[in-house]
Amino acid sequence: MSHGLENVREQMRQTCKEAGRSERDVELIAVSKRFDRDAILPMLEAGQRLFGENRVQEAQGKWPSLRAQYSDIELHLIGPLQSNKAADAVALFDAIHTVDREKIARALKKEIDKQGRQVELLIQVNTGQEAQKAGIDPLETKDFAHFCRDELGLGVTGLMCIPPVDEEAALHFALLKKIADELGLAKTSMGMSADFDTAIALGASYIRVGSAIFGART
Repeated sequence: MSHGLENVREQMRQTCKEAGRSERDVELIAVSKRFDRDAILPMLEAGQRLFGENRVQEAQGKWPSLRAQYSDIELHLIGPLQSNKAADAVALFDAIHTVDREKIARALKKEIDKQGRQVELLIQVNTGQEAQKAGIDPLETKDFAHFCRDELGLGVTGLMCIPPVDEEAALHFALLKKIADELGLAKTSMGMSADFDTAIALGASYIRVGSAIFGART
């Protein structure tokens, strides 16, 4: 078993206990971007089934063969999505965390209907209102969620954020959870290797952990 994976699992258990949360309410996404089959297989052998990738094309190159061995793998797209990749994303991923504009929402709706697949969708919120970062403005999230759910009929279940690197992550996690609660959305995707314990304490449903599990990327 990977020592990194077991260490993260143990920290999750401890944090859930301290926060008074059930371990079943927090899911660990092992972020496998830029890691190959040989790095992923030990995690699968240790029982990890939920993985996150940043790029559609990279995921297409390694996951179909792994799924042939492990049919219960659940794959989440946690990186930005271009509309011309919507068809491939819907075909490959079980969840997409980065819905952040009408063009993407419409493209996903078209492909979900065409392919007849159920894909969990989360709206990415730019909680730090950073010009260089993807995500919908917090003040526009309510209207965008209404557009996705009520106008398009998309199965949006939650929100995702990536806090600014130079700000207190807890403030952004608390804001995301507040918006999700106001919109009646059950899921929040927040927290990475350096701050997932804080995210769990503030109500994260999904935590996205890469380097703490796999080690440093090359």
